[in-house]
Amino acid sequence: MDAVIVGGGIGGLAVAAGLHRRGWGVTVLEQTAGFDVAGSAISLWPNAFRALNAVGVTGELGERIGVAGGLRDYRGRWIVRMDSGEAVTHTAGAVIAHRHDLRSALLGHVPAASRMAGVRVRSVRLVGERAVVSHDGGELTADLVIGADGVHSVVRAFVSPAEPRYAGHTAWRMVLPRPTSVDGTASWAETWGPNAVFGMFPMSDNRVYCYGTGAVEPGQHSSDGELAELRRRFAGWCEPIPAVLAAATEELVLRHDIHTLPPLGTYVRGPVALLGDAAHAMVPYLGQGGCQALEDAATLCVAVETQPDLATALRRYDELRRPRTRAMARKSSQSGFVGHLSWAPARVARNALLRAMPTSMFVRSLARPFSWRPEDGLVEVTPIRPAM
Repeated sequence: MDAVIVGGGIGGLAVAAGLHRRGWGVTVLEQTAGFDVAGSAISLWPNAFRALNAVGVTGELGERIGVAGGLRDYRGRWIVRMDSGEAVTHTAGAVIAHRHDLRSALLGHVPAASRMAGVRVRSVRLVGERAVVSHDGGELTADLVIGADGVHSVVRAFVSPAEPRYAGHTAWRMVLPRPTSVDGTASWAETWGPNAVFGMFPMSDNRVYCYGTGAVEPGQHSSDGELAELRRRFAGWCEPIPAVLAAATEELVLRHDIHTLPPLGTYVRGPVALLGDAAHAMVPYLGQGGCQALEDAATLCVAVETQPDLATALRRYDELRRPRTRAMARKSSQSGFVGHLSWAPARVARNALLRAMPTSMFVRSLARPFSWRPEDGLVEVTPIRPAM
């Protein structure tokens, strides 16, 4: 069996690695000139590590530094602390990894001969029971075509007419050396202010991952640069946010308008399947976008391995992934709404409610997505009977 994967990002490389591991022939088409990525960072939670294990990529991301800290308001007052007790048990399972490191680990499991960079896909069509991918250099035919080409997916046009929509917020991201002003777990937090969020978390090699979000007209760029825009937006916020932005440089800042997709009626049409942002682009406020792409890849790989035929495998993939990702997208949107309140009385009420909530309840509500396993819904697990 052979597969063409459109998109050489994290989801596309993960499914390519998993299928190659299971004996499939794979071809990955990437429209950029190469498979390297400058990118920022990605949060990997326990469900993501199970997915990586299922596609054969484990123990290759170097030092794991768990995420602790919590939520603060923009004046610096804690809303939720997550640096002790049960909270640490869960947050220790999360890692902030550089996208370059993750992508390099995945590339190590995809043969060089299977990678085609600088290829722009034009369309997908069916010929009999196989799918044909037309690109600017010709055509490829395969038993399976996987659209992992992001929120503006070309492959999705074959599966669904859904179009992306601007979510109302823009995200700025950066990875920088850890400033001396960052003094450990007291600094690791997501900070909520009027219609804006700023997060800061540790990475390996004494680096820090920072992100900010705010309401901006789509495509509207600051005339004096994105770093200047960040410094204006977060001026007056609690330390160490201003100090971190003072230590940053313009070339470190990446800006992306956030787009989402409406719920699709299917992720599969014939031998064509969607995964990642091509299927369920969501706002980033639970740190689960990349994790869900990895889950998609693992589920698809386990499905083709365990189901009696490809059609059945794709049907089960669709049945399993749509409800899961739809729920995650909905929770991410709810989290984003709560975090970006602009009306001061609403923020005061929100903070008071969260402070009154037992930390264990808050942590469990966040931890529910982590229990996912690649074999769920695909492999019947027979309980081991105790010896008589």
